[in-house]
Amino acid sequence: MEHLLAKLNRYFRRRWHLAVLDPEQGRWIVAPSAGHIGYLRAQNACGRHILMQPAHDGCYLLADDLSWPIICRHHRFADGSWKPGRMVVETSPANYQVWIHSTRSLSLTEKRYWLKKLLSDPGADPNQRWGRCPGFRNRKEKYRTLDGYYPLARLIWIDWQKSATIPRPDMANPQKPPLSPPPQRGLVCHLKPLSRIDYDRGNESATDFAYALALARRGFTDETIRERLIKERICWKNHHNPRKRTLYLDRTIRRARALIQHGNTGPPITDSLKNPGESVSLQSK
Repeated sequence: MEHLLAKLNRYFRRRWHLAVLDPEQGRWIVAPSAGHIGYLRAQNACGRHILMQPAHDGCYLLADDLSWPIICRHHRFADGSWKPGRMVVETSPANYQVWIHSTRSLSLTEKRYWLKKLLSDPGADPNQRWGRCPGFRNRKEKYRTLDGYYPLARLIWIDWQKSATIPRPDMANPQKPPLSPPPQRGLVCHLKPLSRIDYDRGNESATDFAYALALARRGFTDETIRERLIKERICWKNHHNPRKRTLYLDRTIRRARALIQHGNTGPPITDSLKNPGESVSLQSK
C-alpha cells in the first residue's frame, strides 16, 4: 500500500489528499501519508469509502463510470498503448474511472464539455469531484458478493511522466451529428450535468429539495439522490445525528417524488447527449 501511495503522490505532483466518506456522517479529509494507512483500512472495513482528490484540480479531469470498450476508444491508441497523462482505476468489476493530467488548467465549462465527449457519467459533475482510491474496497452495498466480500478498487495504469495536451474547444460552433448512436447506459443522459450548487436557494433545506427534485425528474434512484446530497452538501450542523439525517433525507426525497407524481413540475427531461460517439484525441506534450 505504501508503494501505491507513492505512485499516486507522483501522479498528483505531491499536492493531493484523501478523504473518508461515511454515508451518514459525511466526509472528512485525511493526509495521504503512510502513517495513516492503518486508520484508512480500519475505516474502510467499517463500511466507509476512501476517496482521493488533487489539492488543486484545475489541471486534472476525472471521467467516471466508464466501460472497458469506452476506455479503449478514448484513452488508448490503436496499438494498445496508453495515451499520455492517464491514471485508470477499476472501481468495481468492469467499471472504471480515468484521471487525465492536463498540461494546462481547465475551466469548469471546458471540463463539462470534454467529459460529455468522453462519455463520462452525466450525473458526475467535475466541480470538486472526488475519485475512488485504489487499494481500498468499494463498500457500496450493491457490490457485496454472496459470501459477504466487497470489490477492491485496483490501479490499472498510471502515467506520471507525461501530460495530455487538451485543445481549447470551440463551443460556440455547432457540432457534427454522431456517426453512430451512443451505447445504452441505463439512465437518461442530459445536456448539462447536475450539481447541487446550481440549485442554491440561500437555504440548505430549500437547496436540498430543489436538487433532489431535479435529480428525481431525470430518473435517478432514491439511493443515488441520497448519495449525491450527502457528498455535495458541506454543512450538516443541523443534522449531526445520523438517525435524524436519514429521516431528513427520506422526507426530502419523498416530497420530491410526491410533487412529481402530482404533475406540478412539468414533463420529465429526456434530452440526450449530443455527439457522444466522437473519439477524443488528447495528445502528449
